[in-house]
Amino acid sequence: MNSVEKRPFREIWRDYWPEVLFGFVLALVVVTSTWFSQFIPDKLFDDVITPAMMVATVTVAFFGAAVVFIHSHGYKTRILWGVALVVWGLSDFIYLIGSIVAPAQVMDMSAEQLTMYEVLLGNLLGWVLTLYPTETLRPGWLNWKVVLWQLIPLCALVALDYFLPYNLMPIVALYPYLLLAMVLSHIRAYRIWCEENYSSMDDISVEWIIRYCIMFFIIGANYIYILSGHGHARGFTQQWFVVFMLAYSTEQILYRKNPWANIADQADAVAKDEQVPNGEQQNEDNSLILRRWMLEKKPYLSPDFNLMDLQAVLPMNRTYLSQLIHAEYDCSFYQFVTRYRIEEAQRLMRENPDMKVTDIAARSGFSSPGMFSRIFLRETGFSPKEWALKHNKK
Repeated sequence: MNSVEKRPFREIWRDYWPEVLFGFVLALVVVTSTWFSQFIPDKLFDDVITPAMMVATVTVAFFGAAVVFIHSHGYKTRILWGVALVVWGLSDFIYLIGSIVAPAQVMDMSAEQLTMYEVLLGNLLGWVLTLYPTETLRPGWLNWKVVLWQLIPLCALVALDYFLPYNLMPIVALYPYLLLAMVLSHIRAYRIWCEENYSSMDDISVEWIIRYCIMFFIIGANYIYILSGHGHARGFTQQWFVVFMLAYSTEQILYRKNPWANIADQADAVAKDEQVPNGEQQNEDNSLILRRWMLEKKPYLSPDFNLMDLQAVLPMNRTYLSQLIHAEYDCSFYQFVTRYRIEEAQRLMRENPDMKVTDIAARSGFSSPGMFSRIFLRETGFSPKEWALKHNKK
């Protein structure tokens, strides 16, 4: 299968600047919180704030896990996120109970530095947070063997720190970033796969995963900051940000679709003895059939139109359909459908100069006016209003 060409930086920035802004604002809030919280008395932290934050974390984690499991619909991604919530909730619940029944806390927020136990626990919790995005971007890749290979280096570093006369905790604390880099390495392949199979990126686009990775990065950065000098202020900032990430992520994950399941189910419906045509002449014939069908039936007007819907006129497997689009149109399925939708929108604007952008977006197959405006600007260089003014002048 041909891959989607790399996009220029300007186009990437245009698509992802909201995620960059999201990360910048969160980082600024975390830094401000860390600075402000240092003026709060230590006794208030010990007696009120720390227990309250722990209760909040446990509540969000367990409640979120229950909701996710109830509405998992068999999606492995949601199940893994539910497991992550349970693990995080249990770790904070054990700490909360321990701080109540035992005077000597396992984790002392007033200590000058973290213990190796805290560093190890932090790494394990960080690893748990990578389960969801890994399965989302590359389903089926994560198994017990992969998990073992991911945890062996961490165990080895902890053992070396114990036996060697050197402090390896800073290196151990960086290990979650290695896992994050592994997650990020799958993003481009996921985006390409989605564009090869879907005509709309609603609830399956890669932007949410990028936001998730940004939050993961901020938690890791603050974790390393805590490692350099423990204290109530730093621990407080980390705790409320974890609560935010768990709550925000749970809400987002519940509204995300599983793009792999629908296409896989449709692909399984294709007969195993199906003959896949070969040759340039056959490609041209299929291309003509497809073009005629697109113009007459206009299936692209449905936001849910996907690659396997082409089997209505070309009963071929997914790989061949994708190769046909690339060979004849030199683009992905997503780009192929977008061209038809843009042409439909332009036709509507020419024939109905007074039609609202909202109506144009809905009648040309776009899922929302915002999505229509962004794609129209990217494809034509004009906003819908600018294009209409330019082409409707008398």
